[in-house]
Amino acid sequence: MMEHPKSNLRSQSSRQSGEKIDHGRWGRAWEVDWFSLASVIFLLLFAPLIVYYFVMSCDQYRCALTGPILDLYTGPSHLSDIWNRMQPINRRAVTIYTVWVTFQIILYMALPDFCHKFLPGYVGGVQEGARTPAGIINKYQINGLQAWIITHLLWLANAYYFHWFSPTIIFDNWIPLLWCANILGYAVSTFAMVKAYIFPTDAKDCKFTGNFFYNFMMGIEFNPRIGKWFDFKLFFNGRPGIIAWTLINLSYAAKQQELYGQVTNSMILVNVLQAIYVLDFFWNETWYLKTIDICHDHFGWYLGWGDCVWLPYLYTLQGLYLVYNPIQLPTAYAMGVLFLGLVGYYIFRMTNHQKDLFRRTDGNCTIWGKKPDYVECSYTSANGQRHYSKLLTSGFWGLARHFNYTGDLLGSLAYCLTCGFEHILPYFYIIYMTILLTHRCIRDEHRCSSKYGKGWGQYTIAVPYRLLPGTF
Repeated sequence: MMEHPKSNLRSQSSRQSGEKIDHGRWGRAWEVDWFSLASVIFLLLFAPLIVYYFVMSCDQYRCALTGPILDLYTGPSHLSDIWNRMQPINRRAVTIYTVWVTFQIILYMALPDFCHKFLPGYVGGVQEGARTPAGIINKYQINGLQAWIITHLLWLANAYYFHWFSPTIIFDNWIPLLWCANILGYAVSTFAMVKAYIFPTDAKDCKFTGNFFYNFMMGIEFNPRIGKWFDFKLFFNGRPGIIAWTLINLSYAAKQQELYGQVTNSMILVNVLQAIYVLDFFWNETWYLKTIDICHDHFGWYLGWGDCVWLPYLYTLQGLYLVYNPIQLPTAYAMGVLFLGLVGYYIFRMTNHQKDLFRRTDGNCTIWGKKPDYVECSYTSANGQRHYSKLLTSGFWGLARHFNYTGDLLGSLAYCLTCGFEHILPYFYIIYMTILLTHRCIRDEHRCSSKYGKGWGQYTIAVPYRLLPGTF
């Protein structure tokens, strides 16, 4: 979830022609093969269990993933004992979660962005997204950075002045909030599916595969909306989960201070490195409109439940682990982890900056001191119009077709390294991100091949590697 949210869609400049081809040749699949269906059913069944198992392992076994299994086979516990020890949903958690989501909806809908008026270089306010398969260009109210700032200012004001609630409130209600997040995730996914059948935002951008499970998970509508501005994908991708990400880490730090009388340097590293990523996301929210989540994914359980549950609960595992297992890292080791995280971020950001610069200037710019090279491709949208795209082959994009993912993986590894090597649980994130981003490489390239045809083949010849130059 939290994911997470990145792509290497290339810059686009469009012009029209009268030539028509198959309208369904790009975007999400129309038909479902047996492997895709099996994968969907597997994730629907086991992804919620993975989240539950990880959170339960931390709560009852200090984040030892083998703890529950050993307890069941060698100890006196039964499955019912483990389940009964988990905190149930309660009124306090429901209130906290309802207030949280409602507050983020208000910030998203009722407060147009003002940060772009005084922050140099920041692009906010009303912005256009990428062209959909049906040829539609949606407009978005970009105000995520503003929402993040307001939310965190109120959080800090409460922690140091008002004292309305304890800064540990998220950690203290972490398991009851898990049930609330699941309810919202399933509710919004179900609503999106029903909406697609009864009152879709744009019927031309809906895809029905004929398979209930695939439709539910991967989504039917491309850009489901309520009214003009409430866009499901933009809101759920960024607001309840990613804004909460840094608050969750702050709550973990506060709990560590409460339990042990100090905040370890490992916890500080996790907060700093992940805050950089979150702030980067919101600073570049306009750029996010051109990523795979917005440009290709339809809105279903994969995004709805994933953004409500998977992202906030599994992307924050390092901080949760450090509450139960506080680690004071040697200074040299901590500096090495910080350096790795910053290098990863630099690669991630500069790679995306080069692509964005190339797109905004239509190639009339310099990258690494010279005019960029590119491959020009064409594609046809569902309305029969021909459009043209330039695929960048210079700078970082000449090293690998998804080199931004390479930087992302280095940053992900740095998060995990803050937790030492005693348990494997904190390393789930780098394992998951490696699988996710490798899958995204393959998925994105399959779609680009369908979309651009021969042009994509020329591009892969110019840039032969996906992630690791000279290797893969």
